[in-house]
Amino acid sequence: MAEFPTIGKHCSIKSCQRLDFLPFECDGCLNIYCADHKTKDSHDCTLVNIDKPSEYSGTKGYGCSVDDCNGRELMPVICDKCHGNFCLSHRHQVDHQCKELVVRETPNKAAEHVKKILASKSHSTTKNKLRSSKSNKTAEKVALMKLKMKAVGETGVPEDDKVFFLVLLPAEHKIQSIPMYFSKTWTVGRAIDSIASRSKLHNPNNTGADKKLRLFSHNDGCLLPTEQTLVSQIGEENGLRNGSDVVLEYVGSDCLLLENMEKYKVS
Repeated sequence: MAEFPTIGKHCSIKSCQRLDFLPFECDGCLNIYCADHKTKDSHDCTLVNIDKPSEYSGTKGYGCSVDDCNGRELMPVICDKCHGNFCLSHRHQVDHQCKELVVRETPNKAAEHVKKILASKSHSTTKNKLRSSKSNKTAEKVALMKLKMKAVGETGVPEDDKVFFLVLLPAEHKIQSIPMYFSKTWTVGRAIDSIASRSKLHNPNNTGADKKLRLFSHNDGCLLPTEQTLVSQIGEENGLRNGSDVVLEYVGSDCLLLENMEKYKVS
């Protein structure tokens, strides 16, 4: 058979040197290879003629200071007490176990002050008398069942952790109320954030605004402290239970009692 030494090219791999009539030129190192070594991986291409993309060296988000949390935010969320940076889920002092958190012995001091105010109002002493224990509990169960059927909230809250409230929105809001569920382990502050997001309400709680969004028990108008967990507020002492009505309103920082409860109506 006649040979054609000028046709084709030899593979650049020294251990190969195969003559290939359809050789491949690598667009990286520009060497010639046979079909078996045409890929860059197969001939360990040095890519000398290809510029490697430069890695982005700018800010890639602000990480959360809580151990084992991979949350990141585009903007820093700084705790004004311990000055750590946190994701939105751990923004509140209780949620990131802030070392500067001043835990109130109980919310009783504020509650006692409020009770004194309530005691001076003669019309409030007889307004919330309990009916018979049996009929009252039955009515509560029925109301809770109806609330659960319509309640909305954040996905991912375990069923066993859910606590339900009928949230009465600020008096000037076009929607009067919204049934919602929350995790009982959340702080009141986090619940407020969830309500504001769901209802598309302006939330000034992390700004220097004079008025902030605060949550109150509809039963007696008492403030629910933002740093306390929801489960800590549920009980006879605070007059709050699973299925209760709560009121969200813009108030000054010194407001402990919400009056004129009659203007908050259930839609």
